[in-house]
Amino acid sequence: MTKSEQNEHSRTWEDKRILLLGGTSGVGFATAEAASRGGASVVVVSSRQDRVDAAISRLPRGTEGYAVDLSDEEQVRAFFKRIGEFDHLVFTAGESLSFDTIGEIELAAARQLFDLRYWGAYMAAKYGSGNIRQGGSITLTSGTAGIRPSAGSTVPASICGAVEVLTRALAVELAPIRVNVVCLGLIRTELWDNLPEEGRNALYENHGLRLPAGRVGEPEDAAEAFLYLMREQYSTGQRIVVDGGSILV
Repeated sequence: MTKSEQNEHSRTWEDKRILLLGGTSGVGFATAEAASRGGASVVVVSSRQDRVDAAISRLPRGTEGYAVDLSDEEQVRAFFKRIGEFDHLVFTAGESLSFDTIGEIELAAARQLFDLRYWGAYMAAKYGSGNIRQGGSITLTSGTAGIRPSAGSTVPASICGAVEVLTRALAVELAPIRVNVVCLGLIRTELWDNLPEEGRNALYENHGLRLPAGRVGEPEDAAEAFLYLMREQYSTGQRIVVDGGSILV
């Protein structure tokens, strides 16, 4: 990138306030970090105060952070009532997904996964869209399980499909606010920390070898898609896939 291109990129984020729900780790944090480097004012949100504090310590001075249970409607409503206006809303929040078969997973556990990943996104759009300034956007997150499900992915695939349909419906209902979704393949983030280290590393290596890209994704790879959808002004109701080519093989 030339110096003039770097300057133009920086101006993109001047005076912009970006709210990242799930912005304290993984893809959300990488997006917050990149936007901050470009001069944006960043607000990160997590369900746990310790995660908020840790993220704030690694981001530029002046970054805001809040602990909010994004599956709790009253907390979400109250948060957006006090946070004020902003330019872009990014939703990357989500706990580790369960890849149990439909016969193995408890219905209560399946509903709990929907509470954050789908209904959390829904509530963020419902209560946050009125705070978005002219020219702003909402970017949600889904995964390739919704495009190419595998055995044991009934719940993850259902959530991903629901979020993508929600994206298109919101793009129509909330226009002219732009609403898009980033569909992720396997990304090396804390979501996989529930696996033993040896098994986790084997997963990354074996999966990466099967991909056309030759490796699994890093949070910074995914962040570029979120930054693009905030930066450009003409896409809405669209899905960007960041998966190293997993849906092709």
